[in-house]
Amino acid sequence: MRFDTVWRNLRLLTMAEGSSLLPRGAVAAKDGRIAWAGDEAALPPHEADAVHDMGGRLCTPGLVDCHTHLVFAGNRAREFEMRLEGATYEEIARAGGGILSSVRATRAADEAALVAQSLPRLDALLAEGVTTIEIKSGYGLDPATEMRCLRVARALGEARRVGVRTTFLGAHALPPEAAGDKDAYIAAVCDDMLPAIAREGLADAVDAFCEGIAFSPAQVRRVFAAARAHGLAVKLHADQLSNLHGAALAAEHGALSADHLEHTDEAGCAALAAAGTVAVLLPGAFYALRETQAPPVAALRRHGARIALATDCNPGTSPMTSLLLTMNMGATLFRLTVAECIAGVTREAARALGLLGECGTLEPGKWCDMAIWDAAEPAELVARIGFNPLHARIWRGA
Repeated sequence: MRFDTVWRNLRLLTMAEGSSLLPRGAVAAKDGRIAWAGDEAALPPHEADAVHDMGGRLCTPGLVDCHTHLVFAGNRAREFEMRLEGATYEEIARAGGGILSSVRATRAADEAALVAQSLPRLDALLAEGVTTIEIKSGYGLDPATEMRCLRVARALGEARRVGVRTTFLGAHALPPEAAGDKDAYIAAVCDDMLPAIAREGLADAVDAFCEGIAFSPAQVRRVFAAARAHGLAVKLHADQLSNLHGAALAAEHGALSADHLEHTDEAGCAALAAAGTVAVLLPGAFYALRETQAPPVAALRRHGARIALATDCNPGTSPMTSLLLTMNMGATLFRLTVAECIAGVTREAARALGLLGECGTLEPGKWCDMAIWDAAEPAELVARIGFNPLHARIWRGA
């Protein structure tokens, strides 16, 4: 048997279902994919172009950030000050701030400017072991800018060694030129923007924001129907500020994920579990908005729903570019276990992107995407704050 590369003497956490930490494991790669992974003592006879002794370091799958709004222009630091002074998210949005503030800045930025502003955010995530990332549009809200943002997201994946999944989030907010007519704007999203984006192959999925300050369940259903007509998977910002039964709506439509979920009820949790829709929790937004109602983690567990974690990297409500900090917040704010946190940024995050067949665990046939850490125990990745123990990031076997 011949391999391109073998990494040995690893404390190996494959994150395969039912697996546990192997105190002395090994991973072998060929043509960018995992050819073998397991206990080093069982490694079959082989030849390899390169063999690396990792000195007992911890090895996990490469991290997956399954919910980001990474491409935008400008910043919303003033809104942070406004929240400190007592303004709510909804008050800021209704005053023309929030998402629309980022829309104005993003519309004014050309593709080169958006790439230049977005790359440092991407690099911060890669420096912590991220090998796959989802990037949403949603700060254009017109055809030209939405498509420009999706092209920039694709360009980021060409500029760096990282897997990028793009999501069209035209139904993020109502643009000012819509003059308050949400139905007409949703018609434009479904009839104009989405078909053009699908023709150019710019999106892997379609998302929407189901909330009182955004779009109703009926309007979201129109978006989902249009997405399905173009063969695109769907996702949903659900139940963040109120319970509009977004989780159940996402499950009804077979969504890959329902995200936020602070106000999801028991029936919504049961629906997610039954549909196999991943519950993506976003503690950065919960923290930044100083929310007090945490997602119903106990109910999600009770019904057997899959739980992922993501940064929700965005300019206003989760200005965060650290999955390590996200894991710590998931544990401290939402009381997730260490195992749930690590699964949430590897296996379950990959599942939330429809990519579990390609990444998220270290199993033969999948891409050889790994993070090797200057750590011995998985809890070290979750417990420490402001500390990056990444030793090596492996993407597609290199």
